[in-house]
Amino acid sequence: MKKSKNRKNISLRKKAISLVLFAATLLSLITVSVSGIFYSFNMFDHYKLLAEQLADTAASMMSAEDITRYYNEVKQIGPYDDDKYNNDESYREAYDKKVNALKDEEYQQMLDTLFTFEDQSKNRNDIKYIYVQVLEGDHVTYIFDADHTEDQYQLGTVRPVSAEVIDEDGLENGVPAFTSNDPDDGWLCSCMRPVRDADGKPVALVGVDISMSRVVKLGVVYLITLIAIVLFITALLIWILIRGVEKSLVKPINKLSKAARSFVEDKGEELNKESTISKLNIHTGDEVETLWESIRHMEQEINAYITHLTAVTAEKERIGAELELATRIQADMLPNIYPAFPERDDLDIYASMTPAKEVGGDFYDFFLVDDSHLAMVMADVSGKGVPAALFMMMSKILIQNTVMNGKSPADALMTVNNQICANNREEMFVTVWLGIVDLKSGLLTAANAGHEKPIVKSPDGEFEFFSDKHGFVIGGMDGLKYHNYEIQMSKGSKLFLYTDGVAEATNESKELFGIERTLDALNSCKDASPKTILDAVKQSVDAFVGTAPQFDDLTMLCFEFKGKEKNLTVDATLDNVATVIDFVENESHKLPFSKRSVNQLNIAVDEIISNVARYAYGEGTGQVSVSIDSDSEGITLTVTDGGTPYNPLEKDDPDISLSADERGVGGYGIFIVKNTMDKVDYDYKDGKNILTIRKNYD
Repeated sequence: MKKSKNRKNISLRKKAISLVLFAATLLSLITVSVSGIFYSFNMFDHYKLLAEQLADTAASMMSAEDITRYYNEVKQIGPYDDDKYNNDESYREAYDKKVNALKDEEYQQMLDTLFTFEDQSKNRNDIKYIYVQVLEGDHVTYIFDADHTEDQYQLGTVRPVSAEVIDEDGLENGVPAFTSNDPDDGWLCSCMRPVRDADGKPVALVGVDISMSRVVKLGVVYLITLIAIVLFITALLIWILIRGVEKSLVKPINKLSKAARSFVEDKGEELNKESTISKLNIHTGDEVETLWESIRHMEQEINAYITHLTAVTAEKERIGAELELATRIQADMLPNIYPAFPERDDLDIYASMTPAKEVGGDFYDFFLVDDSHLAMVMADVSGKGVPAALFMMMSKILIQNTVMNGKSPADALMTVNNQICANNREEMFVTVWLGIVDLKSGLLTAANAGHEKPIVKSPDGEFEFFSDKHGFVIGGMDGLKYHNYEIQMSKGSKLFLYTDGVAEATNESKELFGIERTLDALNSCKDASPKTILDAVKQSVDAFVGTAPQFDDLTMLCFEFKGKEKNLTVDATLDNVATVIDFVENESHKLPFSKRSVNQLNIAVDEIISNVARYAYGEGTGQVSVSIDSDSEGITLTVTDGGTPYNPLEKDDPDISLSADERGVGGYGIFIVKNTMDKVDYDYKDGKNILTIRKNYD
C-alpha cells in the first residue's frame, strides 16, 4: 500500500514510552487527586468534631442564670442601634456606659474563663473566636466575646443572623459544625452549642471559631510531599517499564525487522542462504516469540515459493518468447506491407488483424492469381490461441495453393475441405469467404463456407449487405460442394470483409457492437481509402467497447476496384479507323454486350473517327484519342481531338420520310450514332473537341 507523503513513522520504542508516560501521568493524577480529597474530608471532619467538643466544653463553663440576667438587663437599656453605635460617638459613649455598669464581678469571671480557655487551646487547636450570644428571632445579642482585638463585641451588641444557620427548633440543638471561607479571617470551622439552665432549657449559644489555615498549610505540604513521592515512584516505575518493554518487546521486534529487511536484500544474492531470521534466538515466552516462529516459518515458505516461482517464471518467459515469435511468424504469414501492389493503379486494398490473445485464429489473405485476377480470403478458425493459429496457417496455405492451381472459389473450397477432413482428429473447423475478382472487367466470383456476409458499396451508393449463399464450414464434413456467385464491381466499387469479432465486440454492459453500428461506421467515411475506412471502424469498435476486455479476434479487409483506364491515341487518318474499331471491339467483347450492340458500337466509332480524320484538321494531320470506361451498367467512350471546333449535335437530323434524292447526301452518320447509342454529349474545352457516347448493357 502506498504511504502518505506527509505521514511520519513513529518507532515502537517511542510509542511504548509515550504510552507508559501517559499511563503513569494519569495514575499519578488520580492518586494525588484521590489522596487530596480523602485528606480534605478527613481533616474537615476532624475539625468539625473538635469544634463541637470545644463548644460543648465552653458551654459547660457558662452560667445559664447569669447569662439570662445579663440579657434581660441589656434589653431594659433599650434597643441597640448599630448604625448609631458606629457613627454617633455620643450614642456609643452613652450606650457603653450603661452596658459597662451591668458588668459585675461574675460577668468578668465568666469572660476571663472564656479568655483562659481560648488561650490554653490556641496553640493546639487554633481557636480564633469564642463568644456567647442569645438568639431571638432573626438576630442575636452578644453577651460575651473573648476577642483581644478592638473588634470585640460588647455586651448587648446585636447582629442579624441567617435563618438557614439556625435549626428550626431554635436553641434546642445549637448549630452543627460547618466550614466557611471568610475574606478577612480565612478558612474557619464554626460550631454553636446551647447553654442550658437547671431545667435543661437552652438559654444561649456558645460559639467557637477554629482557624483552618494550619489545615490548609498542612494540606499543601501533604500534597507537595505526596506529589514528590508519587513522581519519584512513577519515574522509577517508568524506567523499569521502559527497560522491560525494550528488553521484551522493542529489541526483539527491531531484531525481527532488521532480519526481515536483510532477508529481502539477500534474496538477490543467494536464494538458499540461511537468513538472519533463522539465526535469531528469541525466547521471550510470549507473543513476540510466537511472531518470530511465524516469521521463520514464513521465511521457509517464501524460499520454497521463490524457488518454484523462479522455475515457473523461467518457463513462462520461454513460453512468452515462443509466443512472441509465433505472433511475428503469424503476422509475417499475412500480407502486411502496404501499399500491397504499388505498381498497379486499378485497385486499392488494406487489411488488419487484432488478435484477442498472443496469436489468433482469424486470418485474411489476398494475392494475384495472374496479372488480371486478384484472390481475397477472409476466414475465422474455431477456438483461440496457439491451436487455432496452427490450424489457421495450414488452412491459409491450402487455400492459396488450391487457388493458384486455377480452381474457382467453389472448387477450391471443396478441395480444401476434403483435405482438412481427411485428418482432422481435433474436429476443428474454419469459416471461409473466398473471392476472385477480374481486374479487367470488375467481375467478382466468390463462394462462402459459413462465413459472414460481405458488405458491398457501389460507386455512388453506400455500404450494404450482399446476401450470398452460405455453404457449410470447412472441416465440418467431407464431400461437400460449394457454389459460386458473382458480383459485378464498377470503377469506385468497394468490398468490406470481416470476422464476427467486429459485430460481436462487447462493451462493459454486455451489449454487442452489432451490424447496424458496423454499417454506420463504414458509411461515415464511405468515400475514403480502404485504410481510412478500416481505421474508422476500429476506432468505432474501441470507443464502443471502452475498458471491456477484447473477447474475439478483430479482422477486417477492404478492397476498392478502381479499374484500369483504357486509352488509345492515334493519328487522325482514315487508315487508323480500323485500329480504333479493333480497340473498342476488344474491350466490348469482355462486357455483357450482345453481338448487335457490339456492331452498333463499331459503326458509331467508325463514323466518329472518320469524320475527325476528314474534317478536324483540314489539310494537316493531328491526333485523336479514345478512352473507354465501363461500369456495372454499360460503357462510355470519349473521343478527343484538337481540330477545328465543331459540334456535330448541332447539325439537323435528316428527314427520313423523304426519298434519297430529296434528302441529299450527308448527316446520316451522326444521326445513326444518336439513335443507336443511349447518350451522346459534346463539349469544347481547353482547345479540344470532346464527344462522349454511352451504351448500356442489353
